[in-house]
Amino acid sequence: MPRLRWLMIGLCMAANAINYIDRANLAVAAPAMSKELGLSATDMGLILSGFFWTYAVMQLPFGYVADRVGPRLSLVVAVTWWSLCTALTAAGRGFLSLLGLRMLLGVGEAGAYPSFAKVAASWFPRSERSFASSIFDSGSRVGSALAIPMVAWIIATLGWRESFIVTGLLGFVWAIVWMWLYREPENHPDVSPVELARLRAAQERPQAAGAVDAQEQVPWLSLFRYRTIWGMMAGFFCLNFVIYFFITWFPTYLVKARGFSLAELGTLGSLPALASIPAGWLGGFASDALYRRGWSLTAARKTCLVGGMLMSSVITLSIIAPNVYVALLCFAVAYGSLAFTAASIWALPGDVAPTPAHVASIGGIQNFASNVAGIVTTTFTGFMLTITQGSFAIPLMVAGGFCLLGAVIYLFVVGEIAPLPVREAGAPALQSEAAR
Repeated sequence: MPRLRWLMIGLCMAANAINYIDRANLAVAAPAMSKELGLSATDMGLILSGFFWTYAVMQLPFGYVADRVGPRLSLVVAVTWWSLCTALTAAGRGFLSLLGLRMLLGVGEAGAYPSFAKVAASWFPRSERSFASSIFDSGSRVGSALAIPMVAWIIATLGWRESFIVTGLLGFVWAIVWMWLYREPENHPDVSPVELARLRAAQERPQAAGAVDAQEQVPWLSLFRYRTIWGMMAGFFCLNFVIYFFITWFPTYLVKARGFSLAELGTLGSLPALASIPAGWLGGFASDALYRRGWSLTAARKTCLVGGMLMSSVITLSIIAPNVYVALLCFAVAYGSLAFTAASIWALPGDVAPTPAHVASIGGIQNFASNVAGIVTTTFTGFMLTITQGSFAIPLMVAGGFCLLGAVIYLFVVGEIAPLPVREAGAPALQSEAAR
């Protein structure tokens, strides 16, 4: 059933593209909104960060819910909610109303990635999971790349308020299509018993000796007792610290620091996001290809995780770039390297979950930590711009440092890439993992 499984992951990619169009809309509209509503750089930084306050926290319950009700329902609720909030942003009249609407947007969008990880783990074997993850994750770059020219054109043609209404409508259309097409493999009418048995055999995972009910033996809170989970959280925090610079402040950087017009923002400004799309696919393909060629899953995943994080540190070189084209090259390499890394990051929940009932929960946990970085990035950058009279030098140097730190964490803190052991009664999970 190769065609069917790629349809499912393709729908996730489309939802993620809409997710990021709606998320990046404010970043593109920020210069026009700030001028009309009298918002300072600090105000806009707080508004941009408001999304991440609720988005980060809601990862935890949404991951748990997606494991219980399944991605068909969790995604349609999430997409419908965030699309409504996007459209309502057109009614924003000032700092407080915009901050509140961005926080409500974060509540809905929190359901996306944990549900995507659940779909990939359900429909794909381990040997294809990283590439499948790269497909749905590339929707973030597709959305970011589309958002700049599309939203810039709508703003220039209709106005910034209308841009939120138009982009908000996209999610409602997607939700109808998703409810019509998506089913779990066990419930899909086009999946034969033979195909289902073959898929589940390829997904077979080791079971802890003597485990009667692994799901009950690893309750949700006990997931925080594994060192690997904390390593995944910290590593993803480092990656998203840099990713969210691109999503939130990059358009402002191009306008303020490099003198881009709205037209240039919609063309040259989209190049780093465009470059990251094939880079993400390459990261997923490379990780799976190394595994299929006999590398251990740990070696295959960590090679891509560590290598990608190291390469992304070139973002700092944009500070000394002699012209805008060299700067854009640095940004394109950095963004592409982050996308290369993210494919393996989103394969990890399915790789390390102690049972299939924990995949979305682990995805939500690591995404919670990663989106705390969104709060830090947006607020920190806005504050630095205020006290340095608009200089991006310090934010870009800090971003490069987080890239290097992330490489160290994935190499040394994250343990073996394998299903986490079901703890024995009374035994700390951290000890069980270390002894594996």
